[in-house]
Amino acid sequence: MKTRSIAAGVLALTLFAGAANAMTVQEFLTTANAIPQNPTALLRSDTRRLMAEFRTAVRTVRAEQNQDKAAGRQPATCMPDKVSVSPNAILSRFNAIPQSRRNISVTQAFREWMAHDYPCS
Repeated sequence: MKTRSIAAGVLALTLFAGAANAMTVQEFLTTANAIPQNPTALLRSDTRRLMAEFRTAVRTVRAEQNQDKAAGRQPATCMPDKVSVSPNAILSRFNAIPQSRRNISVTQAFREWMAHDYPCS
């Protein structure tokens, strides 16, 4: 029983730390700009970290959309089941964010992007 409590506490702290350390758009762009645009980029840990950050943002926004629908609320986005986004599209969209707003999280930037491209009407 004690082991379960400790494990649950560690899991909660890990989840909280992950949320507290969400990557900003500026951090994302700074890291992305340091990665060479060639096939070896996929071998870099920075690339995998950015991919994981973006994947987490997609999952979070999709989960919010599903939760809102299940609760009978109007979701912020109405993304289709499959959304395909290229690395160049991500960088273009994030680079279009004004410098003064680049302190928002990657998740918030993706949420705004999807709300713009897939609004609920």
